[in-house]
Amino acid sequence: MKTVVLKFGGTSVGSIERIKKVCKIIASYKKNKNRIIVISSAMSGVTNDLVNKSKLISNNFDRAEYDTLLSTGEQVSCALIAGRLNHIGFKSRSWMSWQIPIITEGPHSGARINKVAVKELYNYLKNGGIPIITGFQGINNKLRLTTIGRSGSDATAIMFAKFFKANECIIFTDVDGVYTTDPRQYKNAKKIKKIFYDEMLEMASLGSKVMQPTSVQDAKLNKINIQVKSSFVSKPGTLIAGSIKSFSDKIITGISSTKNDAKITIVGVKDRPGVAASIFRPLSQNLINVDMVVQNISLDGKETDLTFTIKSDDLKKTEKLIKRNKKISYKKLSFDKNVSKVSIIGVGMITTPGITYRMFQALASKKINILVISTSEIKISVLVSAKQVKKAINILHKEFKLD
Repeated sequence: MKTVVLKFGGTSVGSIERIKKVCKIIASYKKNKNRIIVISSAMSGVTNDLVNKSKLISNNFDRAEYDTLLSTGEQVSCALIAGRLNHIGFKSRSWMSWQIPIITEGPHSGARINKVAVKELYNYLKNGGIPIITGFQGINNKLRLTTIGRSGSDATAIMFAKFFKANECIIFTDVDGVYTTDPRQYKNAKKIKKIFYDEMLEMASLGSKVMQPTSVQDAKLNKINIQVKSSFVSKPGTLIAGSIKSFSDKIITGISSTKNDAKITIVGVKDRPGVAASIFRPLSQNLINVDMVVQNISLDGKETDLTFTIKSDDLKKTEKLIKRNKKISYKKLSFDKNVSKVSIIGVGMITTPGITYRMFQALASKKINILVISTSEIKISVLVSAKQVKKAINILHKEFKLD
């Protein structure tokens, strides 16, 4: 008998009618003689409401109590799902993280699942039960509830698939899979049937909302294949998996773009060992994430121009930190908020020469100016004017035959 882990996101359980539909999906898997483990998020909007309540109580709400508060959202949705399954004739019950238990380590609001006790839950599965388990949470070695950060329910599902050696792990959400690019940016975007872990990790890091990077990383490390499907329409989804092949027969899998980027250029920095560290250390200490970095050194080697990107929300803070920094001297500081990053992603480019040229030539054919370039083994990113993002996605989609 197959063991299948089904995870339902907040939008999938966002109302009573949606919970009833979710229960029909669970029932269909159970009728096919599978052992079913269900992981549920809180109903959409509930966690945000609890966060707002904590802010009204205190602007320095205790972290342990914060986790205790937020963990109640999943308790509600799990009880409702189990109640509905019992109503339609299935054996089911809700399981809180501490009842299993799900053991975590690390700080409150950022813990990671370390172990899942399987014995009691396995016996319940053998006896035909459908356990409905609270995602996003666990307990630490002090028996305090912990939460495991954004996309925590996905991480819960992946770890249950690992500890129960599940045959399938299916993430149900409000989209029917991973697309070659954001369909809102490009109407001819196509759903990807299969995407490799590393490709999905890059797309998630670049803003794809389907899964968070930490969950994809967990799946890769534990070799858990994931199906991403919609709970609203009955369509095939996207398989996120590894491969026995070292490369793909498809060169480019997808195109990602970002919003809310800003470009900073520091002109005429006195070049000496450690100057880059002196610039970026205060940013790191203030939790400002630096992305693309380009350095141009003058012909005499005495000065350098340094360009890098950050999120535009951090622009004012970054400007203050640079201007206050007494460890560096420079001639000019400039900013540009109207920029976006466009990236092509695909493991196939590892073995295919000429991809960089094709990307740059395609952009040039539409008179799209490249401001900054960064590359990795399976990704090429360029910074362009925010006004030209849709045009860039359009031409790259056609150039790499993703239509």
